[in-house]
Amino acid sequence: MAGFPLKGETTPTIFEKSEPGRRGTRMTCTDVDTVPLGDLIPGRHLRNEPARLPEVPENEVVRHYTELSLKNHHVDRALYPLGSCTMKYNPKVNEATCRMAGFAGLHPFTPQASAQGALRLMHELAEMLKEVAGMDEVTLQPAAGAQGEMTGVLLMRAYHDANGEGATRRRILFPDSAHGTNPATAAMAGFDAEEIPSDASGRVDLEALRENLDETVAGLMLTNPNTLGVFESDILEISELVHEVGGLMYMDGANLNALMGVTRPGDMGYDIVHFNLHKTFSTPHGGGGPGSGPVGVKKHLAPYLPVPKVVRRDDDSYGLDWDRPESFGKLHGFYGNFGVMVRAYTYMRMLGCRGIRETAEAAVLNNAYLTALLEEDFDLPYGRGMHESVFSGASLKKRTDIKTMDVAKRLLDYGFHAPTVYFPLNVPEALMTEPTETETRDELERYAAAMKAIAGEAEADPEMVATAPHTTPVRRLDEGRAARQLDLKWSFATDAEA
Repeated sequence: MAGFPLKGETTPTIFEKSEPGRRGTRMTCTDVDTVPLGDLIPGRHLRNEPARLPEVPENEVVRHYTELSLKNHHVDRALYPLGSCTMKYNPKVNEATCRMAGFAGLHPFTPQASAQGALRLMHELAEMLKEVAGMDEVTLQPAAGAQGEMTGVLLMRAYHDANGEGATRRRILFPDSAHGTNPATAAMAGFDAEEIPSDASGRVDLEALRENLDETVAGLMLTNPNTLGVFESDILEISELVHEVGGLMYMDGANLNALMGVTRPGDMGYDIVHFNLHKTFSTPHGGGGPGSGPVGVKKHLAPYLPVPKVVRRDDDSYGLDWDRPESFGKLHGFYGNFGVMVRAYTYMRMLGCRGIRETAEAAVLNNAYLTALLEEDFDLPYGRGMHESVFSGASLKKRTDIKTMDVAKRLLDYGFHAPTVYFPLNVPEALMTEPTETETRDELERYAAAMKAIAGEAEADPEMVATAPHTTPVRRLDEGRAARQLDLKWSFATDAEA
């Protein structure tokens, strides 16, 4: 079929579009002396036969890859409601700044004297993050949220070791709604990870927390708002209880989009907080990265931060400080993911103090509106969250046998990415939805209409939902098998026949 295929049709590969004699460009004869290829490349590295490259004109190549790009869903196309991921629109000015020659062309081994602009940017970014979080020091080294978590836990260990309690404080507590990386990180750092149940409101059960607190606790890992989107209203009491037994408070900053400019983790009693620059501060985080997970600490933990640290010297120059004898060591090659820092810095500068607060307010407002649109069609076990809400498809499944995964797959037919599903684990058939502040009322209503339509289909035509998606290039897969038996290689017909 000429032109773009219809929705749901398979796009031929660039090799299948090839026809002998077609070409993108014609090379003219050279007017300079040539030498045999064998004189330039050792013979063992030369092909015995020409490469089977596709023969396709330039315009068809461009159209082919443009078409393929449209098969991907991304935040530039439509709402991306992936809960706990903050898939907000990334302003293009962030990219323009990041791609400036002085930043994009900077080599990691550039002498500090020649990298003053970059060092100043990192220092000022750290200062802004300190203010947003109410912390005393910040390291920009961690390359992602999970590494930020690891940094926080290693800081706990270094602090307790310095106080002579490292051998006894071997327990780290976390709520049952926590992200799976929390207990994993604690275990990787050599601690015993222990779960604290939530109460009926989705918050930390204070009595259960009290029962588990003693002098063996190194700290508590607690997101606020928590992973259910619910604000831990007892946070001051929680912090006091943990501090009374000598433990430390760590905050996973994944949900900071609901708080920034409104309240600060440091004022809640947190000793450590990590930021997700690739979430809250609007840098791309599709395709697995790169990310950035800076960590802020109160002053009693500052000596243990990883080396080096970006500092402003007495002569107003900037440099990397390696003279930190109590540091737990180096965490990341070079100094983190610089391009992500440039994007986040641009974003914060563009917003300013008032804009940062308005961002959080808009994120909470958008979620409140979207939740109100959907709460009649899907269960809401723990009520409306702040920046995100966790719906449940449990009653829908009971009535129709349509599962949350079916709803997620059917959403693809409506042109939306699915929300986070089956997480948190304490919500059956979970649909975790985060609209962010960047979506308009019209887009929220369009998404809600799609979800309502799917709920109606589950009642009237469950087979339609159970077999979705119907319009994507690849239909429903055995996801376990697909993850383990990858089909990524295309073969010529003659090869396949052989």
